[in-house]
Amino acid sequence: MSVNCLFCRIVKREVPASLVYEDEEVLAFNDISPQAPVHVLVVPKRHMATLNDLTPAEDHLVGRLIRQAAAIAAERGISAGGYRMVLNCNADAGQTVFHIHLHLLGGRPMHWPPG
Repeated sequence: MSVNCLFCRIVKREVPASLVYEDEEVLAFNDISPQAPVHVLVVPKRHMATLNDLTPAEDHLVGRLIRQAAAIAAERGISAGGYRMVLNCNADAGQTVFHIHLHLLGGRPMHWPPG
């Protein structure tokens, strides 16, 4: 874990968060600045700064993030209407916290192309 990483600090319970899900590898919590009625961040508990840091050994972890986000979408009742999952990589893509995280967004119509 990174000492200065906000999401690592949330994982260690040093910073409060509205938790949605937790298992041995994944933590999910509500975004503090939601961009949709449902905006949940799904993060690996182990620190990895960007998608560029992933190796084939982490393939299962990416699958877990996606599957858990889909399960949360079902729990929140947005599966039938639809939802969006977003993974940003580096500053030009909008990544502001350098710890891999998946945004689950839903509960309203999404437009294309995104910002």
